Amino acid sequence: MRLDQRGDSAHSGVMTGHQDDFSHLDRAGRAMANVARNPRLTVNIVVGASILLAWLSLAAMAIRGAEARGSAPGDTLLRGLPRLPLPDFLERFFALCLSPAPLDASIGPRALALILMWFLMAIAAMLPSAAPMIRTYCQIADTARIKGEQVVHPLVLVAGYLAVWFAASILFATLTLAIHTFAASSEMDDPVLGIAGALALLVASLYQFSGLKQACLKKCRNPFSILFSNWSAKPVRVFRLGVAQGIWCLGCCWALMLVMFAVGVMNIFWMALIGVFTLIEKQMMGSLPTRLAGAILLVWAAALLVVSL
Repeated sequence: MRLDQRGDSAHSGVMTGHQDDFSHLDRAGRAMANVARNPRLTVNIVVGASILLAWLSLAAMAIRGAEARGSAPGDTLLRGLPRLPLPDFLERFFALCLSPAPLDASIGPRALALILMWFLMAIAAMLPSAAPMIRTYCQIADTARIKGEQVVHPLVLVAGYLAVWFAASILFATLTLAIHTFAASSEMDDPVLGIAGALALLVASLYQFSGLKQACLKKCRNPFSILFSNWSAKPVRVFRLGVAQGIWCLGCCWALMLVMFAVGVMNIFWMALIGVFTLIEKQMMGSLPTRLAGAILLVWAAALLVVSL
């Protein structure tokens, strides 16, 4: 028994002494070793960097769009921002996303570009609202690790969450392509887009009052009980858990994303507003913010429909 204890002690010394001693590395090497050893720090860096890069990419795209348009609201401010040189592949990507209607030869590349654009929008606007869920998982994982239990890395959970929004991005991109193609073929670009925007606002407003919206919000506001009751040390099950959380989030926010069809798909100001509202809505208890937003969207839909007809 004592031998086992000495062996365990020696093994513990190896684990805590030699493995944690990074003094032979330079400063950058020690920083990378500490990041690799700390899953919570890793996921914070990856998620934060993803959100920042998504916003920077969308901001650059919005500036390019403002330069190509006339005098839409907010374009004056965007045109006043510095125009930084970008790689050719980004310029091509922006051009595909911002073109009003696809040519037959470019419908495939533009569809892929729109999928990526909507996915960047989801990362920028929706991933911050998932921070409480990710933080809760990290807290449970830390407790399990202290007890010596096997833990799946939090990025697996994030990957499952983002997989749902990537699938949703395909649907949003398809809808965007269909609306713009129909508007271009009907030779009534403005009325068709106006009616489509009014219908999007109407759907979004009515959904704010639905029981399904409230059920999804309840799940998003209480991630601990779901994560704790479905805890697993298997990566596949944690990925599925992330998918489930992504579905609840999509159930909360898919209708709000339709607002972008009324204000312009690349309206970065409204995108930021939707992201902030989503974060507030998931943090606040009660249905007042949800119902207030629904009432505003309903009035807006009616006004836009009258103007478009």
